[in-house]
Amino acid sequence: MDSRDSDDMKVEPSSPVRNTNPFSRSSSGSSLHAGNHSSSSGHEDDDSEEKGSPNNYKERRREAHTQAEQKRRDAIKKGYDCLQDLVPTCQQTDSSGYKLSKATVLQKSIDYIQYLLLQKKKLEEERNALRKEVVALRIMQANYEQMVKAQQIPMGHVETRIPDEEKFQMFQNIIDELFFTFCNINVNNFTELSACVFSWLEEHCKPQVNIFYNSQLFYDNLK
Repeated sequence: MDSRDSDDMKVEPSSPVRNTNPFSRSSSGSSLHAGNHSSSSGHEDDDSEEKGSPNNYKERRREAHTQAEQKRRDAIKKGYDCLQDLVPTCQQTDSSGYKLSKATVLQKSIDYIQYLLLQKKKLEEERNALRKEVVALRIMQANYEQMVKAQQIPMGHVETRIPDEEKFQMFQNIIDELFFTFCNINVNNFTELSACVFSWLEEHCKPQVNIFYNSQLFYDNLK
């Protein structure tokens, strides 16, 4: 009994020593393995970011190009819409009911610009003709003013009062005489009218002719 008990007592202390050492080694090995794994995963993340950065740059560049292209198309569309609003012939839709194409809008705009140029040229010609007419009328006005000054009654002259009916009768006789001579004047356009009027004034409306008409009218009234 004593020998067996002594043998059991010798065996029992050795078992816990063998059991504790393997656990300590495995735990340290696992911690080293975990640390190595974490460091390797960190390096993999850095590598993935470095590899992904060129793709992100290309994507941003592609997106910027798409936005610029969209802005350009929007500006072109806005320009065509404004052009279609300004040109009267572009405000109507096609005969089939569809919207006018860009080529049609451009062609109609060109035609309308050519029409405006012709209208501008025509208006300039009319303006030049009116300016010449104004110059001619001013010359005639100056001549008539000179005639009025030459025939003004001197100061101190007492004019005999003539009844209005007699004035009207004399005026009617003068106009009747002048009307017969004025019938031969051509009034088709301003140029021919001006030429004929000047010759008619020189021939039938001179002061000497007026004196003759007045004397004739005076004798007619005496009768």
